[in-house]
Amino acid sequence: MSKETKKPGFAFGKENYRILIIGVVIVAIGYMLMVGGGSDDPNQFHAEELFSFRRITLSPIVILAGFVVVLYGIMKKSKA
Repeated sequence: MSKETKKPGFAFGKENYRILIIGVVIVAIGYMLMVGGGSDDPNQFHAEELFSFRRITLSPIVILAGFVVVLYGIMKKSKA
């Protein structure tokens, strides 16, 4: 009778962790694109800065793309 013992290891393979890190970096870039547009003077309001294409459209698309990459990194089967 042969017993196979499985060594405890990492949950994912090396490729999965690489994809996860890339996804997290993409999400962080998306949040950095959303930063800014404020004013030091509370009496001033710059709508064109605050509601720019970069903050309203581009940043959420980049963040969602990052989450898709993270989800792919989690769901991808390891070769091992």
